[in-house]
Amino acid sequence: MKTLKVTFFTLLTAFAFTLQAQEQTESINEGTIDQQFEFLLRKSGNFKGTNGQSYEAVKRSMLLTLQAHTIDSLNTLEGKLNTTRNTVTAQQKEIDELKTNLEKTQNALSVTNTEKDSMSLFGMQMSKTSYNILMWSIIAGLLTFLLVFIYKFKNSNSITKSAKNALTEVETEFEEHRRVALEREQKVRRQLQDEINKQKGVS
Repeated sequence: MKTLKVTFFTLLTAFAFTLQAQEQTESINEGTIDQQFEFLLRKSGNFKGTNGQSYEAVKRSMLLTLQAHTIDSLNTLEGKLNTTRNTVTAQQKEIDELKTNLEKTQNALSVTNTEKDSMSLFGMQMSKTSYNILMWSIIAGLLTFLLVFIYKFKNSNSITKSAKNALTEVETEFEEHRRVALEREQKVRRQLQDEINKQKGVS
């Protein structure tokens, strides 16, 4: 009878490990980082060492896969942040150039207001009114470009903040998950110790 119980327990254990391996191939590469951590915790097992002490075990391949997924997520966020920073820097440079050009144009306009009604521009004579219209058109065009680049700058800044917030959320999620994992591990150890104590009491 005792041999039959041992055989049944052995078959049940083998079936559980087989099912675990199948679920690993189906789930370890799916879902969010949090879901993958949950999967890893569910699939952790315990065993007794040669000294009779109980241990909590997780497959190394699953840990390495989860590590790779976490690093990929962080690298993706970091790449987006770097791209956004570069975009913001480039747009800020363009805005500064537009401001400089606008200031030069306004200075030139101030000078022309003190000159004759008829003036030469690119070798052609034109009235002061026509000249002013042309200059103001240039200023309006520059202001339009300036507003467009200011809008793009603010939009890029918003993207940068969103990316930073996302990175902060991932870090917070990782820390919370690690804390939960430690609490679960402690709970499992306590339960295992209680079971060992019960077994000792029975024997």
